[in-house]
Amino acid sequence: MTEISNETKATPEANTEVSADDKNIAVLSHLGGTVFSIFPSLIIWLLKKDDSTYIASQSREALNFQITLLLAYFICWILAFILVGFVFMGIIWLANIVLSILAAVAASKGEDYRYPFALRLIN
Repeated sequence: MTEISNETKATPEANTEVSADDKNIAVLSHLGGTVFSIFPSLIIWLLKKDDSTYIASQSREALNFQITLLLAYFICWILAFILVGFVFMGIIWLANIVLSILAAVAASKGEDYRYPFALRLIN
């Protein structure tokens, strides 16, 4: 008869621990977008994408979200001429604050965070 083995193979990704510096940089890339739009996540992604896969994925996710928000703000600016855009601008601003804080909290724990609605333009 054959024996069933309960051994699990460890993948290289499972054993890698995210350093505290990587977590802090990821938090900055998420929170920086609330004040400075795409620039913090773009700078972090350009400078650190080759150093750490965690920083690369989180800064790219933050950058994609901020680009999505810029497109949404542009559409709201056009809709402001019929007075609907002003309401949507407030909703988008609030969503930016809330979702960026949620992403920063997840990044501080070393978790991968994916924004619920973001165009994945940068791969």
